[in-house]
Amino acid sequence: MEILLWLVPSLVVLVVAMGWVTWLGREGRGEVDRDVAVRRLAEALSREHPMARRPAARTAPGAAARERSSGIAVRPSRQPARDDSTRRAS
Repeated sequence: MEILLWLVPSLVVLVVAMGWVTWLGREGRGEVDRDVAVRRLAEALSREHPMARRPAARTAPGAAARERSSGIAVRPSRQPARDDSTRRAS
């Protein structure tokens, strides 16, 4: 137990620092005016999403647009096994 006593000054400094930062952080964190909050929300909702402004991928006319990769590898589904009786002799 005595060997842990050297931690006491560090813990005291830590607790005092946490209390000081908590007290400092309280300033300016009062209640937000409801009208201001509603106006900010309306502005945020009216903005266009950044990804919506990207130009569309250039594709050949009539070609289907390729979907953006999700980063997850997906194996193609397996084809059902065929019977040997349905194969043609070559």
